[in-house]
Amino acid sequence: MTNHMIGKVLQGRYQIVQTLDAGVFGQTYIAIDLVHEQHKCVIKQLKVSSSQPEYLQTQRLYFLSETETLKHLGKHKQIPKLITCFQEKQRFYLVQEFIEGHALTAELPIHQRLGYSWSESEVIELLQDVLGILQFVHSQGVIHCDIKPDNLIRRACDGKLVLIDFGSIQTIDCGSDAVLPIDKFPVTSLGYIPPEQFIGQTQPNSDIYALGMIAIQALTGLSPLQLKTDPRSNEMIWRSEQISVSDRLAAILSQMIRHNYQARFQSTTEVLQALKQISTGNGQSTVLPNPAKTENDKNCKSSKSSLLTGMKVGLVVNSLAMGFGVYALVNNSPVHSETDTLYEATKAYQAGDLEEAIALAKKIPSSSNVYPEAQATIEKWQNQWQTAAENYLTAEKALHEGRWVDALNAASQVPDNLYWQTKTDKIVDQAKVKIEAQTHKLLTKAYQKASVKDFNTALTYLRQVPQESSANTLVQQKLAEYNQKQQVRAVFLLQQAYRQAAVSKFEAAIKYLQQIPKNTSVYATAQLKLIEYTHKQHLQAEAQKLAQSKILSTDKIKEVVNRSRTNTNLQSFDPESELQEVNTQLQTRL
Repeated sequence: MTNHMIGKVLQGRYQIVQTLDAGVFGQTYIAIDLVHEQHKCVIKQLKVSSSQPEYLQTQRLYFLSETETLKHLGKHKQIPKLITCFQEKQRFYLVQEFIEGHALTAELPIHQRLGYSWSESEVIELLQDVLGILQFVHSQGVIHCDIKPDNLIRRACDGKLVLIDFGSIQTIDCGSDAVLPIDKFPVTSLGYIPPEQFIGQTQPNSDIYALGMIAIQALTGLSPLQLKTDPRSNEMIWRSEQISVSDRLAAILSQMIRHNYQARFQSTTEVLQALKQISTGNGQSTVLPNPAKTENDKNCKSSKSSLLTGMKVGLVVNSLAMGFGVYALVNNSPVHSETDTLYEATKAYQAGDLEEAIALAKKIPSSSNVYPEAQATIEKWQNQWQTAAENYLTAEKALHEGRWVDALNAASQVPDNLYWQTKTDKIVDQAKVKIEAQTHKLLTKAYQKASVKDFNTALTYLRQVPQESSANTLVQQKLAEYNQKQQVRAVFLLQQAYRQAAVSKFEAAIKYLQQIPKNTSVYATAQLKLIEYTHKQHLQAEAQKLAQSKILSTDKIKEVVNRSRTNTNLQSFDPESELQEVNTQLQTRL
């Protein structure tokens, strides 16, 4: 259950207020930014199925690469911006812009005979709009993997469609070999997911299949799961006499949802060209400017494929189910390999192979739109690598020299690179173990000294405990406690000194005074009394010595004793008044 997250605050800032549907690769929430004027945002929590270090490192690499991808994707006006990302308690989180509006689900007909079926022009407009977004997404080297009505939001402010939920994106050239069981997919995604995606062979045109199913739903009023399948060809049978659609659009839609991904349109550009062919209405293969192309799509390469026309299309229901066979698609070259190359270079950099990363990035030709970014990335990598290496060596040296805190500080300065952070994590772990062991020893010594009322030494041990220790809170509490107890004991020692001095036991009084620590409220008074009692002790000792030697007469001895009591250079001694002064001081300070 995910309701336990409601009300929780992440990073001391983002408070979860609503749980959204779970995706294939994580759970999504709506949160309020407590710092930024209570603005809503979307938080994606990536699934973590193991706490093993190797698994977490792999997840972290995926998280870093996905974050970098989402930064670029967020530049498109119809894709939510990435606000931030963070890791908390072995969980990875992405924070994205919240889009006010409603899902496309609300606009689609709910039944073939009930509700409003879309017109052909409305379907074409939908296809062109979403294909324009996907063209940009695919140009960045990623596949969305979960195109469905719930993930297309009609933005309230301008009525534009916005593609959301990029938490399950995959890179185009590194699909997983693992089979994803059907029960792992959200119910709302079933029917829109193409066959190859269930066996971990996701393709760029997997997104095209899903969009084609949405368009057919808009035309027919039937959800994908309500459509029948031809048992011989495995193709969807969707067109009937009740559906008003031209042969050309029907052929395009059938081509988009072919069971075999190799028989589908291979790129969004090809679909857009086919749709433009309908708009010309003359059967010619003239390539017109793409009205659906946004400014963010300028980095996309134009396809060299053309549509071969002049052939009549015999379109009955069965032939439509077999697909859009009259078009020859001649563009088989990969699109935007430069983006893929930069991504591969990034993976090499994160894996610790700087030379390979730079070599790959340098392969990107200067004529490519990716070239400026690649050059800037190379310079950034070189600077980060040098900084990381220097801080790692500093941390390693500090560890060997027993400077655990310095090791932690140096390790915290290592840039966000998986290779170097994996290395410094080992140093951090060792330093933390040493700090905890040191803390245990110092606490033990402090407790022992406090048990015999030597709070001054106990405080000295406590102040040596590093702030980075897990026991820092306890240490601060004990510092306050022992400080207070030290003040009380200092006043007690001063009182004892007064009592001993009242009966002329100056030597005992001095011993009490000498135990009063410097950082106590009565220390200054104790120092004055120490001078006074030391002087009186000397006079007392002198009188005793003279008496024992019988050198002085009785009158002389009395004179010495009286002189010790009436010495004008010292304060008059009144034990009762001085004890009252100490008690008043104790009550005031404590």
